[in-house]
Amino acid sequence: MSKPLPIEVRKVPIKNVSDASGLEELIDSGVIEADRIIAIIGKTEGNGGVNDYTRIIADRAFREVLINKGTRSAADAMQVPIVWSGGTDGVISPHATIFATIDPAKAVQTDEPRISVGFAMSEAILPEEIGYMGMVNKVAAGVKIAMERAGITDPKDVHYVQTKTPLLTVHTIRDAHARGSEVWTEHTHESMDLSNGTTGLGIALALGEIKSVTDPEIMKNLELFSQVASCSSGVELDQAQIVVVGNVRGIGGRYRIGHSVMEDALDADGIWAAIRDAGMELPQRPHFSDLKGRLVNVFLKCEVSPGGVVRGRRNAMLDDSDVHWHRQIKATVGGVAAAVTGDPAVFVSVSAAHQGPPGGGPVAAIVDMGTN
Repeated sequence: MSKPLPIEVRKVPIKNVSDASGLEELIDSGVIEADRIIAIIGKTEGNGGVNDYTRIIADRAFREVLINKGTRSAADAMQVPIVWSGGTDGVISPHATIFATIDPAKAVQTDEPRISVGFAMSEAILPEEIGYMGMVNKVAAGVKIAMERAGITDPKDVHYVQTKTPLLTVHTIRDAHARGSEVWTEHTHESMDLSNGTTGLGIALALGEIKSVTDPEIMKNLELFSQVASCSSGVELDQAQIVVVGNVRGIGGRYRIGHSVMEDALDADGIWAAIRDAGMELPQRPHFSDLKGRLVNVFLKCEVSPGGVVRGRRNAMLDDSDVHWHRQIKATVGGVAAAVTGDPAVFVSVSAAHQGPPGGGPVAAIVDMGTN
């Protein structure tokens, strides 16, 4: 296994649905090299649903920059993992976080833990495997490959696993039926939660967060979950696209990642805990001004409380027929995260079954540790 390279991480705004100028500016200014970009994770401003095509528009815009500003072919550019989460409800601002390797000779030299990134694609996931152990096992195998590529040997050094997986569409449901197979659900929007939850269990299994899981427990036993999984799904692919982010000693660089969980939708302390876990010293009652520009970004998953209660108070999200709970909880947690960080450009993604505790969700934070 070759030694992983140090990483540069930057967050850029997305000014309109097809804007990739922030990425272009990073390349033109020499902050990163186009051919060294290894992953992009971002928020787009669509509806966050099955037919959210803003993800495809943003994907095309960013991949065109990779081609135009570097030496990659179109085919090679398509292999770069770019994970888009649709829906910027409330104050969440569209943005992208760029991960790129840098020349080790130019990196800050340190033996302290610094961020490392590994990527893998799972075997193709059949529509009839979504919601079952077939998908869990394929995801778990892919996570282990991505860990190895990141140079991470101890699962405790993994702080964030971002995935993109297929969900069910009318076309793929029909395809399964044509082969004599049944699917877990024929409701395409429900399959978003299903795909994310099944993937979360695959991550938890790979990292040893859970010892085992069975088909009947998927989407039922919510006490089984990963503390580092952030799973999104869409119509763009038929495999699990897996990005593992953790810390490795001795590779150098300025950035470090940490994680925690939000116990519920209002748990601001869970976000602060992730920032502290990334290595930033903070006062007992911190304020966003204490971050001093060193927080690159936070990455959160959120889920409505299955009992319809937050801190003893009833809410009506699950009964609302006008606005789906996906959008309501995303806006809520996005507001909490923006208040903590002082920045509305936070990565908040909904549908967190088996990702963090019921009604809560995982939090990862990336911090610039500086040149010392």
